[in-house]
Amino acid sequence: GGMTESCVAGFLEKHGVLISAGTISNLLTRPTEMGEFHQESKDIIAAGLRSTDYQQMDDTGARVKGKNYFDHILCNEFYTSYFTRQNKERLTIIDILTQGEMKFAFNEQAFLLMQEMKLSEKRLGAVKAEHAGKIVNRAELDAILDVMFPDQNKQQTNRQALVEATAIAAYQLLPYAAKFLLTDDAPQYNKIAIYHALCWIHIGRFYKKLMPVVKSHRIELDKFIVKFWNYYDQLLAYKIRPTASDEECLSKEFDLLFSTETNYDQLNERIAKTKDKKDQLLLVLKFPFLPLHNNNSELGARSQARRRDMSFHTMSLNGTKAKDTFMTLRQTAKKLAVNFYKYIGDRINKTYEMPSLADLIVERSQKMVLNTS
Repeated sequence: GGMTESCVAGFLEKHGVLISAGTISNLLTRPTEMGEFHQESKDIIAAGLRSTDYQQMDDTGARVKGKNYFDHILCNEFYTSYFTRQNKERLTIIDILTQGEMKFAFNEQAFLLMQEMKLSEKRLGAVKAEHAGKIVNRAELDAILDVMFPDQNKQQTNRQALVEATAIAAYQLLPYAAKFLLTDDAPQYNKIAIYHALCWIHIGRFYKKLMPVVKSHRIELDKFIVKFWNYYDQLLAYKIRPTASDEECLSKEFDLLFSTETNYDQLNERIAKTKDKKDQLLLVLKFPFLPLHNNNSELGARSQARRRDMSFHTMSLNGTKAKDTFMTLRQTAKKLAVNFYKYIGDRINKTYEMPSLADLIVERSQKMVLNTS
């Protein structure tokens, strides 16, 4: 209901319920009370990861016992899930996508990534000779790192390249690995999925942030923004009825629009940056089922922001986990048009008349595939 524990205690007291604040806290956070809900949350995430070829991600601020954390949102059209973590580096993203079962693979994909991440040819050759074909856990990987790169301070870049490359390669071997990852342009999302799609709405915000002082610059910016959203509308229409001829025309029109030269230097710089992202912005031309925006995850982030306004921070590991679980259940129920109050009551009363949210995700994703076919 969006209430703090103290408000819950006050509400119950006014209605004649004798209960302590500690008991309320235990009911809401203790693993023995929350176990069934934690499992349902895990089932939702597992079903959601398998429901479509694409996943959407975003993050927003969170606080745990007075310290700054990040709340990561993983979702698609069928579910929304939450993960409170201390950082937002690439390994954290992979850990979330692998449901905490991250492995590290020394295969050709990993070696190519190591090259892209500037691991020297000498080091790369040694890695291939010693470890090609291996799939290891984190403890085994740390042992390898300590032998190959014993000086953590001077060789941190090499260590990071090897860890990230092998983690990405292992993730892409998973049967449920996302083929497409739709996010904003934050660097931690790069290279994880085969295709990285960018959000058009996010790109559009960069143009709105420009604050020209000269009137002629304002006029040119306003004109370009109109053209930007007109092009976006054409992409929306293409998604409904894609054709090969329209694909070619829209690709050429992108080049034309984002080659525009104006008298406003900052606008020209922003246009050039957008043009550099053409491949990621126009994946929809080859894969029309992809969303053009990341609103699903941004709406999930907004729910966390409202939760943060209501209760500034969680105070324990159990409380943080409970918060993530109930937000996952609530937001997923909303997407599936399930009455959350009745759903919780069904589970507490142990009648189990309502199907699990994970089963509903599987059912509806299968229907979507049949409708598309």
